[in-house]
Amino acid sequence: MKTIAIDRFLAPVVAGLAVVAGVLPASGFDASKLALIDREIESAIGRGEIPGAVFRLESRGEVYEKAYGSRALVPRREPMTADTVFDAASLTKVLATAPSVSLLADRGLLDLDQPVTELLPEFAPKPELRPLFRNQRFDTSFDTETNRAAVTVRQLLTHTSGLPPSISIRTEPWWGHENGVRRCLTTPLIAKPGAKFRYSDVNYILLGEIVRRVSGRSLNEFSAEEIYGPLGMGDTGFLPAPERRGRIAPTESFGPYGVLRGEVHDPVSRRMEGVAGHAGLFTTAKDVATFAKAFLGEAGPVFRPELVAKMTKPQTPPNLGVKRGLGWDIDSPFSYQRGENFPLGGFGHTGWTGTSVWVDPGSETVVVLMANRNHPDEDGSIKPLRIRVGTLAAEAVGIVKKSTAGTSPDPLRSAIQQGAMRTAAGDPVARSRVRNGIDVLSDEEFATLAGRKVGLITNHTGIDRHRRSTIDLLHEAPSVDLVAIFAPEHGIRGKLDQADIDDEVDGKTGLPIFSLYKSDDKKPTPAQLAGIDTLVFDIQDIGCRFYTYISTMGKAMEAASERGIRFVVLDRVNPIGGEIVDGPVRLGEATFTAWHDIPVQHGITAGELARLFDREKEFGLELEIVPVRGWTRSMRFDETGLPWVNPSPNMRNLTQAMLYPGVGLLEFCSLSVGRGTDTPFEIIGAPFIEDDVELAEALNAEGLPGIRFVPIRFTPEASKFAGEECGGVRLVLIDREALRPLDVGMTLAKILLARYGDEALQFREKFPTLLKHPPTLEAVAEDRSLPEIRREWEPRLGEFRERRAGVLIYD
Repeated sequence: MKTIAIDRFLAPVVAGLAVVAGVLPASGFDASKLALIDREIESAIGRGEIPGAVFRLESRGEVYEKAYGSRALVPRREPMTADTVFDAASLTKVLATAPSVSLLADRGLLDLDQPVTELLPEFAPKPELRPLFRNQRFDTSFDTETNRAAVTVRQLLTHTSGLPPSISIRTEPWWGHENGVRRCLTTPLIAKPGAKFRYSDVNYILLGEIVRRVSGRSLNEFSAEEIYGPLGMGDTGFLPAPERRGRIAPTESFGPYGVLRGEVHDPVSRRMEGVAGHAGLFTTAKDVATFAKAFLGEAGPVFRPELVAKMTKPQTPPNLGVKRGLGWDIDSPFSYQRGENFPLGGFGHTGWTGTSVWVDPGSETVVVLMANRNHPDEDGSIKPLRIRVGTLAAEAVGIVKKSTAGTSPDPLRSAIQQGAMRTAAGDPVARSRVRNGIDVLSDEEFATLAGRKVGLITNHTGIDRHRRSTIDLLHEAPSVDLVAIFAPEHGIRGKLDQADIDDEVDGKTGLPIFSLYKSDDKKPTPAQLAGIDTLVFDIQDIGCRFYTYISTMGKAMEAASERGIRFVVLDRVNPIGGEIVDGPVRLGEATFTAWHDIPVQHGITAGELARLFDREKEFGLELEIVPVRGWTRSMRFDETGLPWVNPSPNMRNLTQAMLYPGVGLLEFCSLSVGRGTDTPFEIIGAPFIEDDVELAEALNAEGLPGIRFVPIRFTPEASKFAGEECGGVRLVLIDREALRPLDVGMTLAKILLARYGDEALQFREKFPTLLKHPPTLEAVAEDRSLPEIRREWEPRLGEFRERRAGVLIYD
C-alpha cells in the first residue's frame, strides 16, 4: 500500500495560513483533483472557517493524507499534524455505539426488533413531564405506555424511535453518567415510534446503556476490547490519557476556564463524565479510515460479511424518505459529505466538531476529513467544505458525472444540495450555525443577481457573518453591476439621529448614496431608479411595527412596483424571535411608523413581511427572498452566533430590542425612555417623578412575569430632558421567556397616568403616535385590567395570525 503523509507546518505563516512546498500525490489518484482539495481546505483556513484539518483518502491500496493549518490557535498556535487526535463528536455513534450493539445482536445476545423496555425496564412507565428544552416546544401526546412499549432497538439505531433530539442541560441542574441515563430513560416520546425520522442523541445514550447491561462492560471498555484492539486502532478511545494531550486538537475556549482539550466538547456527554453513546470518542484520521475499511472487501477480525451487509443497508421504513443503516447514514439530509459525484449506495457520518467520513463500496474508497472547526469558538464552518471535498475526492478516484465531466460542479448551487444544508448529524439544534440572506447569496456566488443592474437599500447592518459589508460584497462580485445605494433613517452608517439626511457619495466605491429619509414620501424617485432593474433590500429589523426600516422596505417595494423593477430581500433573523405575535393591529391611517396593518410585535422576518406587503398591497412584484439558513422561530439573536451591530443609535443590545415594543410606545409622551443615556429603553423617567421608590413598588406590585423595576435617578445628556435630573425606574429583565413587552408598556402607561396625570405626560396627545389604536388608548385611560385591554386587540390580532400564516418561511 502506497502512503503519502504530509504535516503542514507553520513555515512561514501568511495571513494565518500554514504554507509548505507541494508534494507529489499517490500515483493512483488524479493529481489535479488532489491539488484542488488542498486549495479548498487552505482557502477555508484562510477565511477563518476552520483552524486546520487532516484529510485522508484511501482507495484500492492507495493512500493520500495531509495535515493543514493549525491544530491550536489559543492559547498559542500549534501546527496540525497527521497524527492529531480529534474529538469525534457524533462519529462516536458509528465508531462505538452502533457497532457494539450490532456485535451483541450478531452474537445472539439481543434482538434488533426487541422492545427497549425488555432491556431497559425503566423506559416502560410513562414519565412525569418536565421541560425538554428551554426554547423548544414539543407535542408529547404520543407519549403513552403503549407507544413506549413499541420502541425497538432498531428504531433507536435508525433514529425512528419518536424520542426528542437531546436532553436539556439548562432547565434543571444535573451531573453524572447515571443521571444522564436516567433522564433519557424518563424522556417523553414526541412522535409515534417508526412514524418519523428525527435525529436524536437520546437514542444513542440509551443504546450505550444497553451495551453496558447486556455485555456487563461499559461502552468504552466494550468498544476498546472488541473493536479498536482487534482493528489496531491505537489512537481511538474515550477519556484520553493525559500523556496524549499534546496531540489532541482543542475545541472551544471558555474564557478563564481555557480551551477544552482532551475533554469532550458535547455538553451532555461532558455532564455524563465523558462516556456516552452519542459523543465522547477521540480518534485520528488514520483510525477512522481503518474502521471504515472494515466495511469493505473481505471479512475482517471484527465484523462478519453478513453483519457488514446488514449494517450498511437501509434499515428504515421506505415511506420515511431517508435511508439509515445500523448507525451509518446512507441517504438523508445529513449525508452531504458524499458530495456530488459518489453514487447512492455508500454510507458515512458526521460530527459537530468538524469530523466526517464517507465510504463508497463500489470504488472501495474512504474519504476522511477531520477538523476542529469550533476552535476557538463556534463561529467556524465545515459544511460547505465537506461537500466540496467529497465532490473532488470522487473525481480524484475517477468518478465524475457525465453532466459535469471536465469541471468540478458547485455543490452549494446544485439541485441535489439545495435545502440540504441542515444541522450536521449530532449537532444540538439550538447551536446550529445561522446564515443571513447575504451569507447564503455569497455562498451561491450571487447567482440570484447575476447580470443585474442593482440598487441596494442598506445601511451599516448590511453585513455578512464575518462583518463584510453587503455594499462591498456586491460591488466586488464580478457578475453583479451595483449602480446605486439607498439609505434609510439614521443614514448609511446608522449614526444620525435626525430627520434631515443628505445624499452623498460612497468613499470606497464611488457610488451615489440616496437618502430615502429626507423626502416626504420616503421612497426612491424615478430619476434615482433610472438604469436599475433590481432593487435589493438588506437591513436588520428588530421585529417591531414602528421601527421604520420595514416601512422603508414597503415604500421601496411600492416604487419598484410602479416601475416594473424586480425586488430581492436578503432576509435576516428576527432578533427578538418569531413566535410571539402581540399588541394591537394598526387602526387608522398609515404613517411611516405604522405603514401597514400589522401588530406592534409582528413575529416575522423582513422577507416574510415583504411577502405579506406584496400580497396585501397587490404590488404584483417579481419578488424573491434569499432566506436565512439555520434559524428557527424560537431563536433569539444571541442564539444565532451572528455578530451584533447596533441597528440604530439607541438600540444597543438584545435586551433593549426585546423591551422596545412596550417601552417604545411611550417615547413621544413627556417622558424619557433613556435616550441620551447608556441604557435607552431600559430606563424611563421624568423630572416631575420625585417618588421613584414608590413608583418602583407600584410597578412591582403588578407582578408582571419576567421583569422587575428598580428605582433610579438619572440625567440624560441628550434628547428629551437633556441636562435635567429625572426620577424613574430601571427595567431589569429576569426571565425573557416569560416577558411580554406589550404588558410592560401598558402597565407603565396605566400607572404613570394614574400617578402623574394626563397634563404632565401629555398622554392623550402623544401616546397614540406609535400605538395607532384608539380603543386601547381609552382602555388605558380608564385604567382597565390587562385582560380587558387585550380584549380590544381581538379579533383583529387573530385575523393577523391567519394572514401571517400564509407568508411564513421558517419553522
